[in-house]
Amino acid sequence: MKKLFILAAAALLTLGIASCERDTDPTDQTSPTTPTDPTNPNLGQWVDLGLPSGLLWYSVNLGATAPEQYGDYYAWGETHPKETYNWSTYSYATVDADGSLQTLTKYNTSSAYGTVDNLTTIQPSDDAATQVLGGGARIPTLAEWQELLVNTTAEWTTLNNVNGCKFTAPNGNSLFLPAAGGRYGSEFLDAGSIGNYWSASHVNGTTGYAFHIAPGANAMRNDITYSTGCSVRLVRVY
Repeated sequence: MKKLFILAAAALLTLGIASCERDTDPTDQTSPTTPTDPTNPNLGQWVDLGLPSGLLWYSVNLGATAPEQYGDYYAWGETHPKETYNWSTYSYATVDADGSLQTLTKYNTSSAYGTVDNLTTIQPSDDAATQVLGGGARIPTLAEWQELLVNTTAEWTTLNNVNGCKFTAPNGNSLFLPAAGGRYGSEFLDAGSIGNYWSASHVNGTTGYAFHIAPGANAMRNDITYSTGCSVRLVRVY
């Protein structure tokens, strides 16, 4: 289970082609808050990709101040980064003496995990983007990640010596997502090789949809458990 970031064919729901450089430490998280006012899209942090929905995408990960920085990591539906990512530390779970999941106390669609509430989208009170930035910022849904993938050209590249994927829209504007890896337990896995970015959409059971970037393929993954620490990128309506 530790290698949750291994790409499985069954988890690839939408495929795309992927392939950016500054001397910086991408793990630097000394400034975890927004570098500009998120309510003002003219300050250079909100990117208009000309998408059919009119959605704006934030130019950096939550917790970062430059596009190539990894930023912070969040469990699905949690609003604060932490040191350890497992069921024992997950806000909406109860566990047994061994730390194995027993019940989900929120975002549960299966009676196998306790009381069903049928919540399938992260609520604003549990949305890290909304709680940290405000100003209409939120985590993108499954459909919004798919819109980004379908309406841009993806290129696996480096930016300031950091691996990641650049998404360029027909209007010439672009977005860089660093290959920030992820957090499971107390481990920091796969940085520089892949990236997993939460969506606000629930899959079923104990997993949420995440946008996966890797050389040669970008896809929505449906196999990453709520308790895993993934990156967060933000959107808002113009």
